[in-house]
Amino acid sequence: MAWDPDLYHRFRAERTAPFEDLLGLVRKAPGLSVLDLGCGTGELTARLKEALPDSDVVGLDSSPAMLERARPLSRPGLRFELGSVETAEGEFDLVFSNAALHWVADHRDLIPRLLRMLRPGGQLAVQIPSNHDHPANRTGDEAARRAPFREALGGWTRTVHVLPLPEYAEVLHGSGAEDFTVIEKVYPHLLADAGALLDWLAGTTLRPYLARLPETLHGPFLEAVGEELGRRFPQRPVFFGFRRILLHARRGKDLR
Repeated sequence: MAWDPDLYHRFRAERTAPFEDLLGLVRKAPGLSVLDLGCGTGELTARLKEALPDSDVVGLDSSPAMLERARPLSRPGLRFELGSVETAEGEFDLVFSNAALHWVADHRDLIPRLLRMLRPGGQLAVQIPSNHDHPANRTGDEAARRAPFREALGGWTRTVHVLPLPEYAEVLHGSGAEDFTVIEKVYPHLLADAGALLDWLAGTTLRPYLARLPETLHGPFLEAVGEELGRRFPQRPVFFGFRRILLHARRGKDLR
């Protein structure tokens, strides 16, 4: 799936707040070995490095376009590599992921696998967008079910991989994690208008549709979604309440 770093960065400030909240859950110590899964353009990975003295941090992302932006930030103790969440491996003191795991399937298997990548006592810190059922997100799904997009997509619509909030606590407990925190928070965003809301969605939620549609249908698809957003969100500015799950856990002695 292709990413547009410029479009994604348009809402950089709004996406920084949950990162800072997640970082606040991490127990900071010197000399940590850190994996940042889904590092994107790397600015927040660099912030992670700054917050963890003498740490060795590697940012992993599957998008060459994002990594092209990230690599100039490399320095001793901070590097960026091409790779996916699904194939990540190694042993770390901290596995960190800010707004990436919602693209990955089967969290009941994924979360225990990430815990197994931790050294004893290591930490898992994850922020997962959980806004999939927001009316704005549903406009893309609804457009995809209409002609000509339905035919071009072969009936495909996005799959939601995010679990209900209590299930993350159950998965962590069942995996032998200790001292875990699982919370959901709504981040309030004021966007200029429905067009700005479309820009937000075009940089994230709509990417899987655009990746599967022929380029000739990109414009019409975005126009169809934009028209529906304009009907549903005529006010200016648009209040966009964005739900996110934050979890932090420590690898226990009896990891299962």
